[in-house]
Amino acid sequence: MVFRYEKDTDNIVTITMDMPQRSANVINAEFNAALAETFARLKAETELTGVIITSAKKTFLAGADLEPMLEVRDPAALFQEIQQVKRIFRGMETFGKPFVAAINGAAMGGGLELALACHYRILIDRPDAQVGLPEVTLGLIPGGGGITRLTRLLGLETALPLLTEGKRLSPAEARALGIVNELAATPEELIAKAKAWIQANPEPRQPWDTKGYRLPGGDVRTPKVAQMITAAPAVLLKKTRGNFPAPLAILSAAVEGTLVDFDTADRIESRYLANVATGQVAKNMIAAFWFQLNKINGGGSRPADIPPATFSKVGILGAGMMGSGIAYACATAGLEVVLKDVTLEQAEKGKSYTEKVLRPRVEKGRMKEADLAAILARIHPTTRAEDLRGCELIIEAVFEDRAVKKEATQEAEAQLAPTAIFASNTSTLPITSLAQVSERPENFIGLHFFSPVDKMPLVEIIVGEKTSPETLARSFDFVRQIKKTPIVVNDRRGFYTSRVFATYTSEGMTLLLEGQPASVIEAAGMQAGMPVGPLAVSDEVSLKLMHYVRQQTERDLAAEGKPIPEQPSNRVLDAMLSQGRAGKAAGAGFYEYPPEGKKFLWPGLRELFPPQAPLPFADIRDRLLFIQALETVRCLEENVVRSVADANIGSLFGWGFPAYTGGTLQFINGYGVRAFVERAQALAARYGERFTPPARLLAMAEAGESFPMQ
Repeated sequence: MVFRYEKDTDNIVTITMDMPQRSANVINAEFNAALAETFARLKAETELTGVIITSAKKTFLAGADLEPMLEVRDPAALFQEIQQVKRIFRGMETFGKPFVAAINGAAMGGGLELALACHYRILIDRPDAQVGLPEVTLGLIPGGGGITRLTRLLGLETALPLLTEGKRLSPAEARALGIVNELAATPEELIAKAKAWIQANPEPRQPWDTKGYRLPGGDVRTPKVAQMITAAPAVLLKKTRGNFPAPLAILSAAVEGTLVDFDTADRIESRYLANVATGQVAKNMIAAFWFQLNKINGGGSRPADIPPATFSKVGILGAGMMGSGIAYACATAGLEVVLKDVTLEQAEKGKSYTEKVLRPRVEKGRMKEADLAAILARIHPTTRAEDLRGCELIIEAVFEDRAVKKEATQEAEAQLAPTAIFASNTSTLPITSLAQVSERPENFIGLHFFSPVDKMPLVEIIVGEKTSPETLARSFDFVRQIKKTPIVVNDRRGFYTSRVFATYTSEGMTLLLEGQPASVIEAAGMQAGMPVGPLAVSDEVSLKLMHYVRQQTERDLAAEGKPIPEQPSNRVLDAMLSQGRAGKAAGAGFYEYPPEGKKFLWPGLRELFPPQAPLPFADIRDRLLFIQALETVRCLEENVVRSVADANIGSLFGWGFPAYTGGTLQFINGYGVRAFVERAQALAARYGERFTPPARLLAMAEAGESFPMQ
């Protein structure tokens, strides 16, 4: 039974959503059929006081089942399907009897849309009982009346940011905005309040169905709203760079919908959803940010049959930017942290980073002073190796130098129990080679965090040749314990994320060497959807550090008797460093960094790299994206990256590959594997063999295959 139907002695019907064999209620064909059947039953009632809709699950209603969305291609058929559900929602609010949503947990997307179709909404006052319309984060738009009702409830000015940003609201925030009418402390109070409201309001009407209703704040003909709406498309375009259809579709449906009656507005919304949902961007984002992300966070990359581990005490070697950030992540997750550096002053400075991040939350009332004090008390700065005793995990975050790492490893291991894990935060040095100085290489692993750690959600777990499955499983559990997303890769130089990300910065520098204007290169990267241009991010990373990593790589390759590859970007690095321009931290790189005002491209670039014939902008843009996708395929071929999900999520969360693509491999799917291969071959013919498609990709194109989306 999908819905439980119970009528009490006061003729109040309580409909309890409880989909079998599911941890959460979702809107799918089964749900829609049960909803239609239940509504028909309600219409047949001869004595009915009112209706309460609630859930037997921990959450209220999670929204639409997204799996069919990966396959749907026919906008007309989808439009009709959407309209069938909406007719029931509309029937509820025009039924003539009170409908109350007793929201016992999170109500996202379609869950909130169902609640908005009720006359009154009561939400359980619990931190996890968030509400929102986050469809835009999956490339979709609310299509169950969410745009139509929210704009009529709150007005365009208040509703649009919630809709276009997909913000999740706490119970208090939802109540303050009027999205929910009341809060309840307990499930029992939730139902009691719902019944009381029904008794007191026998003939309710939605605000928009009431005579004399006016849109809060006015419609687009109101001068203030008109001014906002006029600027809104430009604001959205600046944010999305034209790569995300959903936000503009939301804006269009909201604005157009306020100029017509409710039912027409509802149809307009359905048409926009049908158009967006059948597009490629929505499929890319659903595949990555729903199916693949859930697969990874659910343990898809974790060795099975190994008991779960929980950590209580962690040691961190090095209190620089990375070490300080890792200490913050661990302490805020409730772990005790020993933060070791060569001087107590530096270790104390590392601890202060946590206060720097959290202090604004206290000042804004989002965190209590006592909670901040408790977090800070978990971080123990020290210079003594002996203080590492009792740590179940050590994370080494010292400078990228083999000698320094060797000393740190051996000093710490002498203090550890035989079962403790030693992890290196290196971003480039092979884990297997670093583990050679360890007495327990089976306990040695790579945990590559991303800067700034307090904001970046990814941790790349690198498995060395001797790393045991138990060490991998426990490390995976640690990453989830500190609320990060883990991808698992095998050991190679640069691993996966650093190796592929380097192709982006390298291609940008190569284009500069080819005489392309720096401003055009940066614009191409941004228009492609990267967070920043390749030259700007090179400055952020530090040209000096890039040079050092290159030197270390060349030394390692020489020691292994391997050839040192020639890279045009090295000539750019050398030229920049010879000018004393080492990056943002040094105050000068590809950009100038004035003490006041915004950064700007260094005018000397034109003299250092003389302009040549301009290349097609589309070629520059494609080179910056294709080089990353091609290198990812090579990583997959070489078994560096273990799964398509790890590759896509790693690219999205690790270095900001454009979200609308769904990740480096889904980008190939969306482009079309055969079309991608043909375009790569054209780029290779003109710009070099680095764009030659790998054998695996050629075989996929020939067989008409694509990378799995789930």
